[in-house]
Amino acid sequence: MDGVDRTDWAERQRRAARAHAEADARRRAAEHAKAAEIVAWFVAEAGRRGLRPTRLTARSYDGRGRYRTRLTGWYVDRARTRAVDVDGRWHLLTVPGGLRARLFGAEPEPSPPPLVVGEGGRDGESIPLRTLLTRRLDAGND
Repeated sequence: MDGVDRTDWAERQRRAARAHAEADARRRAAEHAKAAEIVAWFVAEAGRRGLRPTRLTARSYDGRGRYRTRLTGWYVDRARTRAVDVDGRWHLLTVPGGLRARLFGAEPEPSPPPLVVGEGGRDGESIPLRTLLTRRLDAGND
Protein backbone atom coordinates (compact mmCIF):
# COMPACT_ATOMS: atom_id res chain seq x y z
CA MET A 1 0.00 0.00 0.00
CA ASP A 2 1.59 3.28 -1.02
CA GLY A 3 1.20 6.68 0.64
CA VAL A 4 -1.72 7.82 -1.55
CA ASP A 5 -3.71 4.65 -0.88
CA ARG A 6 -3.14 5.00 2.87
CA THR A 7 -4.29 8.62 2.78
CA ASP A 8 -7.45 7.69 0.84
CA TRP A 9 -8.14 4.79 3.18
CA ALA A 10 -7.66 6.98 6.28
CA GLU A 11 -9.96 9.66 4.84
CA ARG A 12 -12.66 7.06 4.03
CA GLN A 13 -12.39 5.73 7.58
CA ARG A 14 -12.73 9.23 9.05
CA ARG A 15 -15.80 9.93 6.90
CA ALA A 16 -17.38 6.59 7.83
CA ALA A 17 -16.75 7.21 11.53
CA ARG A 18 -18.21 10.73 11.27
CA ALA A 19 -21.30 9.44 9.42
CA HIS A 20 -21.77 6.73 12.05
CA ALA A 21 -21.47 9.26 14.90
CA GLU A 22 -23.94 11.62 13.21
CA ALA A 23 -26.45 8.81 12.67
CA ASP A 24 -26.08 7.76 16.32
CA ALA A 25 -26.65 11.35 17.47
CA ARG A 26 -29.81 11.61 15.34
CA ARG A 27 -31.10 8.31 16.74
CA ARG A 28 -30.47 9.45 20.34
CA ALA A 29 -32.16 12.80 19.69
CA ALA A 30 -35.23 11.04 18.28
CA GLU A 31 -35.34 8.69 21.30
CA HIS A 32 -35.05 11.60 23.72
CA ALA A 33 -37.83 13.48 21.92
CA LYS A 34 -40.13 10.43 22.13
CA ALA A 35 -39.25 9.94 25.81
CA ALA A 36 -39.92 13.64 26.51
CA GLU A 37 -43.42 13.19 25.02
CA ILE A 38 -44.01 10.26 27.38
CA VAL A 39 -42.87 12.33 30.38
CA ALA A 40 -45.15 15.21 29.33
CA TRP A 41 -48.03 12.72 29.07
CA PHE A 42 -47.22 11.47 32.58
CA VAL A 43 -47.30 14.98 34.07
CA ALA A 44 -50.65 15.75 32.41
CA GLU A 45 -52.10 12.40 33.49
CA ALA A 46 -50.79 12.81 37.05
CA GLY A 47 -52.55 16.18 37.24
CA ARG A 48 -55.74 14.72 35.79
CA ARG A 49 -55.72 11.87 38.31
CA GLY A 50 -54.97 14.19 41.21
CA LEU A 51 -51.59 12.73 42.15
CA ARG A 52 -50.03 15.04 44.68
CA PRO A 53 -46.47 16.10 43.88
CA THR A 54 -44.01 15.92 46.74
CA ARG A 55 -40.82 17.74 47.66
CA LEU A 56 -38.01 15.65 46.15
CA THR A 57 -34.77 14.74 47.89
CA ALA A 58 -31.52 13.57 46.35
CA ARG A 59 -29.20 10.83 47.53
CA SER A 60 -25.42 11.05 47.58
CA TYR A 61 -23.46 8.94 45.11
CA ASP A 62 -22.35 6.65 47.92
CA GLY A 63 -25.96 6.27 49.10
CA ARG A 64 -25.27 7.40 52.67
CA GLY A 65 -26.80 10.85 52.71
CA ARG A 66 -30.07 12.43 51.58
CA TYR A 67 -30.26 16.09 50.66
CA ARG A 68 -33.09 18.58 50.23
CA THR A 69 -33.76 19.97 46.77
CA ARG A 70 -35.96 22.75 45.46
CA LEU A 71 -37.69 20.28 43.17
CA THR A 72 -41.30 19.21 43.45
CA GLY A 73 -42.59 16.22 41.56
CA TRP A 74 -43.12 12.47 41.66
CA TYR A 75 -40.66 9.70 42.41
CA VAL A 76 -41.04 7.02 39.75
CA ASP A 77 -39.08 4.17 41.33
CA ARG A 78 -39.02 2.55 44.74
CA ALA A 79 -35.41 3.55 45.38
CA ARG A 80 -36.42 7.22 44.93
CA THR A 81 -33.49 7.85 42.62
CA ARG A 82 -35.52 8.80 39.54
CA ALA A 83 -38.23 11.41 39.39
CA VAL A 84 -40.26 13.68 37.15
CA ASP A 85 -40.71 17.25 38.32
CA VAL A 86 -43.91 19.26 37.91
CA ASP A 87 -42.38 21.01 34.89
CA GLY A 88 -42.02 17.68 33.08
CA ARG A 89 -38.27 17.26 33.45
CA TRP A 90 -36.61 13.91 34.18
CA HIS A 91 -34.17 13.79 37.09
CA LEU A 92 -31.66 11.28 38.37
CA LEU A 93 -31.61 12.15 42.04
CA THR A 94 -28.00 11.34 42.83
CA VAL A 95 -25.55 14.10 43.68
CA PRO A 96 -21.96 14.44 44.91
CA GLY A 97 -23.15 15.46 48.39
CA GLY A 98 -20.90 17.07 50.95
CA LEU A 99 -21.17 19.87 53.47
CA ARG A 100 -22.48 22.48 51.02
CA ALA A 101 -25.32 20.17 49.93
CA ARG A 102 -26.06 19.38 53.57
CA LEU A 103 -26.34 23.08 54.46
CA PHE A 104 -27.94 24.56 51.35
CA GLY A 105 -29.53 21.58 49.64
CA ALA A 106 -28.64 19.84 46.41
CA GLU A 107 -29.48 20.94 42.89
CA PRO A 108 -29.70 17.91 40.62
CA GLU A 109 -29.80 18.87 36.96
CA PRO A 110 -32.49 17.48 34.68
CA SER A 111 -31.34 14.93 32.15
CA PRO A 112 -32.84 13.58 28.95
CA PRO A 113 -35.26 10.78 29.79
CA PRO A 114 -34.43 7.34 28.41
CA LEU A 115 -36.95 5.26 26.47
CA VAL A 116 -35.81 2.24 28.49
CA VAL A 117 -34.99 2.92 32.14
CA GLY A 118 -32.05 0.93 33.47
CA GLU A 119 -30.87 -0.22 30.07
CA GLY A 120 -27.21 -1.17 30.17
CA GLY A 121 -27.15 -1.33 33.96
CA ARG A 122 -25.16 -3.99 35.74
CA ASP A 123 -28.18 -5.56 37.45
CA GLY A 124 -29.84 -6.36 34.14
CA GLU A 125 -33.17 -4.87 35.21
CA SER A 126 -34.65 -2.54 32.64
CA ILE A 127 -38.17 -1.34 31.97
CA PRO A 128 -39.73 0.74 29.21
CA LEU A 129 -40.33 4.33 30.35
CA ARG A 130 -44.06 4.24 29.55
CA THR A 131 -44.50 1.06 31.62
CA LEU A 132 -42.64 2.57 34.58
CA LEU A 133 -44.67 5.78 34.49
CA THR A 134 -47.95 3.90 34.03
CA ARG A 135 -47.16 1.83 37.13
CA ARG A 136 -46.47 5.05 39.03
CA LEU A 137 -49.81 6.49 37.94
CA ASP A 138 -51.63 3.28 38.91
CA ALA A 139 -50.05 3.40 42.39
CA GLY A 140 -51.85 6.67 43.08
CA ASN A 141 -50.66 8.76 46.00
CA ASP A 142 -48.93 5.83 47.71
